[in-house]
Amino acid sequence: MTQPIRHQPDPTCDLVLERVVDVPLERVWAAWTQPELLKQWFTPVPWTTIDCEIDLRPGGIFRTVMRSPEGQEFPNAGCILEVVEHRKLVWTGALGPGYRPIDIRSPEHAETPFLFSAVITLEPEGDGTRYTALAIHADADGCAKHEAMGFHPGWGAALDQLVTLVKGM
Repeated sequence: MTQPIRHQPDPTCDLVLERVVDVPLERVWAAWTQPELLKQWFTPVPWTTIDCEIDLRPGGIFRTVMRSPEGQEFPNAGCILEVVEHRKLVWTGALGPGYRPIDIRSPEHAETPFLFSAVITLEPEGDGTRYTALAIHADADGCAKHEAMGFHPGWGAALDQLVTLVKGM
């Protein structure tokens, strides 16, 4: 069996959110991989996730539709690249399902400010979970745009919502 790739962040192109949360790893994994759970926490309030589709295998789809407080909808579809059950989930917006490259000239991607790949890793830590979210960008410009959009506060708030949700399970 091959070993999963370890991702080393590049400080010029990547953003990292790492935290130890006081919930079991299996529940965090469930929240990331079950669409009905993901819809309940994935976007920071007052935003909502109104739809989600996950085909949990390499080449499968990872799709969400987020709704702004004003009612505008933002569909995002990508391709799952790696799945290590209860430990690692990797997907990218640069590819569609089946590893098909996206057409950035298409109307659905016309307002996409940047593309990124996400690496979510989970490690047991005492009774909780060491949670690491890594957003990998092609260049410093895309990274800066993602950070300016509120990566750290937004992904941090979403993680807080995930923790609240799974504590109630």
